[in-house]
Amino acid sequence: MTATFGRDALISIVVPLWNEESSLDRLHEELSSVAAGNGYRFQMLFVDDGSTDGSWDRIRRLAERDGRVEAIRFRRNFGKAAALSAGFAAARGSVVLTLDADLQDDPAEIPRFLEALDTDLDVVSGWKKVRLDPWHKVWPSRVFNDLVGRLTGVRLHDHNCGFKCYRRELLEEIRVYGELHRFVPVLAAARGWRVGEIVVHHRPREFGRSKYGVRRFVKGFLDLMTVYFLTGFRQRPQHLFGTVGMLSFLMGLAAIGYLSAYWVLARVFPEWDLLPLHQRPALLYGVAAMLLGAQFLSIGFLAELMTAYHARDTGMYSVRERLRADSGGPAPGSDESAADTARRRG
Repeated sequence: MTATFGRDALISIVVPLWNEESSLDRLHEELSSVAAGNGYRFQMLFVDDGSTDGSWDRIRRLAERDGRVEAIRFRRNFGKAAALSAGFAAARGSVVLTLDADLQDDPAEIPRFLEALDTDLDVVSGWKKVRLDPWHKVWPSRVFNDLVGRLTGVRLHDHNCGFKCYRRELLEEIRVYGELHRFVPVLAAARGWRVGEIVVHHRPREFGRSKYGVRRFVKGFLDLMTVYFLTGFRQRPQHLFGTVGMLSFLMGLAAIGYLSAYWVLARVFPEWDLLPLHQRPALLYGVAAMLLGAQFLSIGFLAELMTAYHARDTGMYSVRERLRADSGGPAPGSDESAADTARRRG
């Protein structure tokens, strides 16, 4: 099967990077080989997330040799989600692919992504079925992926894989911030877009160093809670906070009701009054549960107000420099924030 994408359409390749100087030339060479071998028109968009090595100079040289290379340079490290968000805003292709710059993602897989997208899918996620990483990265990732599938209903084997393919119109609906880049398929599925996956070739690390650690796993779990809330209760936050609040309030009310009835009966039957009410643990727990329930209900009302009067994002990154931005972006060296980019795109 031959994908209809790529023969006439522009394909945007978004590559977020941080201190990947040593792999950029080879990555560009492999991307160019895929484009030439399949007749694709590529926009190679490198987003330098505040690198401190020679990555930007290497990208500048690539742009001087190849007119398909465009680049965005951040003033400092803002994180992968911000880099992808900037890349998505600058992408002009009808199809957008993302891959990491460390060459563990094999560009030769791009035609297979396009073929999968051509089977009536909107998002295609890579699955590193045979993963060439240490066990302390592989096993926590498997646990995390299983947890994501159970909580969200989006059953992908590798949510953390950075090798993904999207239809452009989907990315105009999905807002990526914080560390939510790994959950774009989940956010897309919650809005009715069709999500699939393919097995991809995972290569051993030759360049750079892994950015994975315990902190990333903890952040990933916290972000999963955020995504669970956004996909299930974004338009109705009171359903979550109110349910927890009502349960807590009713439990506290039941405890206070029990103690009140006991106090009345103790006046009738003095022999029942074995312990004063203020010394009973149920009194403390009952009052605490009622207060906690009231607080959750109040949080729910505030969340509803924020949902109703949601303010527009003021920007989460700052661009220091752009290369080949003549297609609608600011000139190299000019300042632009995420909010400026959103306003320019309308």
